[in-house]
Amino acid sequence: MGVLCLLPVMVSGGHDDPVTPILLALAIILTAAKIFGDLAVRIGQPAVLGELVAGLVLGNMDLVGFGGFQAFEHDATVDILARLGVVILLFEVGLESTVRDMLKVGLPSLLVAILGVVAPFLLGWWTGMLMLPDRSTYVHVFLGATLTATSVGITARLLKDLGYSQSREARVILGAAVIDDVLGLVILAVVSGVISAVDAGESLSSTAIILILGKALGFLFGALAIGSVISPRVFGIASRLRGRGVLLATALVFCFVLSYLASLIGLAAIVGAYAAGLILEKVHYRDFDRQGEHELEHLIQPVSSFLVPIFFVLMGMRVELEPFTQPEILGLAGLLTLMAILGKQACALGAVGGGLDRLTIGLGMIPRGEVGLIFANIGLSLSVGGEPIVDEGIYSAVVVMVVITTLATPPAVKWSLGRASKKAMRHQV
Repeated sequence: MGVLCLLPVMVSGGHDDPVTPILLALAIILTAAKIFGDLAVRIGQPAVLGELVAGLVLGNMDLVGFGGFQAFEHDATVDILARLGVVILLFEVGLESTVRDMLKVGLPSLLVAILGVVAPFLLGWWTGMLMLPDRSTYVHVFLGATLTATSVGITARLLKDLGYSQSREARVILGAAVIDDVLGLVILAVVSGVISAVDAGESLSSTAIILILGKALGFLFGALAIGSVISPRVFGIASRLRGRGVLLATALVFCFVLSYLASLIGLAAIVGAYAAGLILEKVHYRDFDRQGEHELEHLIQPVSSFLVPIFFVLMGMRVELEPFTQPEILGLAGLLTLMAILGKQACALGAVGGGLDRLTIGLGMIPRGEVGLIFANIGLSLSVGGEPIVDEGIYSAVVVMVVITTLATPPAVKWSLGRASKKAMRHQV
């Protein structure tokens, strides 16, 4: 069964071009993504939530008797485009920060980030043990990993919209969120590596786990160190090439090569994509200024606008609503959400220094957004002894956690900032 079932006229018309059904799938997916994204923005939520809901609606139309969209979920080409979308997304997130930014965040951000990874990880692990006692330890550990990261993009957009992007709390939150992503990706790499090794029948010792951790850290920091030296030379040579789009093409090559190398040593491709984004700084490609191509973040946006919504819609389509008729899945979703929120409140204890509003910092670290979805999606592809690490029920519960934490953050942060402003005004009086 293919997506051509939606347009039988096209089949009877003799269109044998294999790209035809993909064109239809992309048209529907992108239309739904933009419509629902617009609705989300109109009610004060990030567009990513609308794209996720668009996928949830398309993927569950069979509940009302129409199953024509389900073929999109299993289409290999759509899946490849979605995977490319997540690589571009992590590259784009990396571009928003630099290694220099990470070194400037200071002690408060570092402590907030460490606590913001450790506490949710342990709480997620405990939730898995409590709610899924019959599942393997690897399932419990992976649930912990899905709670570790913070969505830099959603947090940054929120603080900017509220006019607090230059406040001390904002700098601590954004610095910690960037470090959170790095630590979260390292944890994901280690957990995925351990699970893959066990599934392959390899013996697992503490030495083997340390080696996996070393490989993840070695790649990340090695890529940052070597890439920072190589990238200016690569872009300097590329700037001599004539023609349009050289800067974008060179940046994508850089991203894809590092993503490929990450996959080659057993890490997730997104680790390489994120590292590539972190490495690239404007000074590396300033020679392109004479060609009028000097804003890489702007050049990547059209590619991102095409591929990234496909990823989020597909993630939404993979959420099955039927499992929520099961009390254990509802319980797992609720407890995961609670632990996700509490875990990030613990990180506020790291906000050392006078004058910092810890409650605002803790609330600003809550949204999991696209990062939580990426983690859950990787879990769908992992198994041990034929048992999937993330099945449909667990995946649906994780998506609910992502949606609720992302929805709850804007009003919570807005309230907290208002409370802090009133408190400061009272002290001045």
